[in-house]
Amino acid sequence: MQDDLADTSRHLVDLLTTLLSSTFRQILWKQALELDLNYSQAQLLFHAARHPGALMGDVARSFGITLPAVTQVVDRLEAKQFLRRADDPRDRRQVHLFLTRDGEILARKLEILQVKGLSRVLRRLTPADRKDVIRGIERLVSAARDTV
Repeated sequence: MQDDLADTSRHLVDLLTTLLSSTFRQILWKQALELDLNYSQAQLLFHAARHPGALMGDVARSFGITLPAVTQVVDRLEAKQFLRRADDPRDRRQVHLFLTRDGEILARKLEILQVKGLSRVLRRLTPADRKDVIRGIERLVSAARDTV
């Protein structure tokens, strides 16, 4: 049973790695690289778009990284004028993150590229297969959340 689980895990890692490095992601990262954005910066940009006003400490916990690591990424995004910090008026130790107008535009543009790329992949599946894929990934995400 354990060997089967290890083999299944290896196979799933290979599949996810292949999916993440497929054409739709390459298009996204080509655009990000043109803007001198690395993976961490793009991920934080997406997070700030989904969670306006997120606290830096919450971002660190969400990504499983240290606050100094988040600070470095925020520094770079702020220097590029895609993100701004705002102190919490009730607690100066808390720092909120907001996208600038340029950051919002960029996050939307990168998301559109992701969706278009993934749509090209999903188009090759039947509607029933797409539903199966979504259901399987939802179960995997749910199981992953339950282990944290």
